Amino acid sequence: MSLSELLQQRYSVRAFKPEPVAPQVLEEVFSLAQHAPSNCNVQPWQTYVVSGETKNQLKNTLIAHVMKQQTPEPEFNWKVAYQGIHRERQFGSANALYGAMGIEREDKMKRNMAMLRNWNFFDAPHAVFFAMEKYLDIMGAVDVGIYAQSVALLLQERGIACCMQGALGQFPGPIKEQLGIPEEQGILFGMSIGYEDPQADANKARTDRAELEQAVTFFD
Repeated sequence: MSLSELLQQRYSVRAFKPEPVAPQVLEEVFSLAQHAPSNCNVQPWQTYVVSGETKNQLKNTLIAHVMKQQTPEPEFNWKVAYQGIHRERQFGSANALYGAMGIEREDKMKRNMAMLRNWNFFDAPHAVFFAMEKYLDIMGAVDVGIYAQSVALLLQERGIACCMQGALGQFPGPIKEQLGIPEEQGILFGMSIGYEDPQADANKARTDRAELEQAVTFFD
């Protein structure tokens, strides 16, 4: 499958089968992702992949933490309030997801329960946390984003689904404690990985993309 096809076919999957991905396949994906470009070749990403009992314990810890209505404490700036067209696209994304799941806009409880599924990794067999040293700030975040996209496309090439999740960077405390992540590192975001459950309503959601002329300006 070509890169063009991978980009066009990939979408965020929010319901997974329990079947795990073979360890050697995960190792191959993350080994190849090491070739992702980064500013001055600093390769700032520190990646934590959890599976099996470690993942299950962390899932339970996170859900209990979030259910206490804790205030998010991200280690990087997640306070962006979208405006204009960006806010429209944010609403469009939410409408696509909740519409596919048959959840009405007024049904706050069902929407909250759907949101909570972020922290059980949508039942995926694997979860990933993308971290970097905090001092790297925006330059490091750019590099980690490029790296994460490389991981996503390498997974797609192998028929493995994923969902990138900003929500997994909102409550870093329990994650860092369980995984022994040093304080100088901050968790940017996460990703759930596994094989898609094609029967799940959530996986029928699709979002649109802006037209080329809205995003790119060419100069001769």
